[in-house]
Amino acid sequence: MECIQLRVKDIDFKMNQIVVRDGKSIKDRITLLPETVKLLLKDHLERIRMIHWTDLSKGYGSQKRRKT
Repeated sequence: MECIQLRVKDIDFKMNQIVVRDGKSIKDRITLLPETVKLLLKDHLERIRMIHWTDLSKGYGSQKRRKT
């Protein structure tokens, strides 16, 4: 269930970490981002980003601004 609830902002590629929010014991924890999935995950996120931009250009959805 924890994997299903992961969000892009929970993944830190530079620090090789994943933040698991509200996991066991209803606490946040940090775990390692395995090197074996890092490239696959980056490729997946890039494909999804391109699909999102294509949908936006067709007038579907909306672009939410990130809080900085």
